[in-house]
Amino acid sequence: MIKKEYKINMLFNLEFEKIDIRRQLDYNFLLGLCSQKASDYSFINIWGWAEEYDLKWAWDTDNNLVWISQSIPSPTFWAPVGDWSNIDWAGIISEMHAGQEIIFQRVPEDLAQIWSQAAPSKIEVIDDRGHWDYIYSRKELVELKGKRFHKKKNLLNQFKKKYDYRYLGLGSEMVDLALEMQDNWCLWKDCEAYQILAAENRVISRVLKNWSSLQGISGGALEVDDILAAYTIAEQIDPESLIIHFEKGDPSFKGSYQAINHFFLSRCKDDILWVNREQDLGDEGLRKAKLSYNPVSFIRKFKVILK
Repeated sequence: MIKKEYKINMLFNLEFEKIDIRRQLDYNFLLGLCSQKASDYSFINIWGWAEEYDLKWAWDTDNNLVWISQSIPSPTFWAPVGDWSNIDWAGIISEMHAGQEIIFQRVPEDLAQIWSQAAPSKIEVIDDRGHWDYIYSRKELVELKGKRFHKKKNLLNQFKKKYDYRYLGLGSEMVDLALEMQDNWCLWKDCEAYQILAAENRVISRVLKNWSSLQGISGGALEVDDILAAYTIAEQIDPESLIIHFEKGDPSFKGSYQAINHFFLSRCKDDILWVNREQDLGDEGLRKAKLSYNPVSFIRKFKVILK
């Protein structure tokens, strides 16, 4: 990783540094200029997971971009964030290449195509299906109409009939309750036995504890008999789109996942048309679950190698 960071530092006079919550508005402005806004690049995602993946960023003022590096579990780069149009990508790629292989992960399809056209002989693009974002119609997820959603609607109705529930907006005043439920959820799922669940638990705790400092964050919770039965944490990434970052339900309350998804999305602003439920990371069980909600599209992402 040191060699790769050093090469980019030398070429662009940049220094990779810790992702700073105080610069989230500057970062979100540049993210807003991207033609595709994948869930990976939301500020809450890169800041929340920064310690787990050792994510760092570098501000390229010459090109009005933010470059992102990752060193855990292995050295790689993510796509730069900013306006991808009207940039001399052929020149940048030629300089970056400099006789060494550089790997970029989670590159949105739009940028992968731009790079391929700019330097076809130096770019290898590999489909990364496990990182595709699942995009859903908010209206469909709220209404759950038709045979495609029959099982989801049935579980939602069972929850409504069986439990004396109360929906609450999740905010900073409910952080302690959400943290308590998350601790319990980790006991049920034995998080410490699974590296990814243990890492996610640390990220959720970090996000919840810094709730009031994060822009665009929102959430909802369900109480049953004064017990938190489910919660969700989301982020608005553009005027029409919302990312669901985390969604947890108490397994002892049947239908809790379907219920929190329905009640939270039904209370979102009418402007929100699309829901991004992130990727499946190649997990077949998670893929099946995400497909069962009938996505309307995907944000495709690729591994790009400067070879």
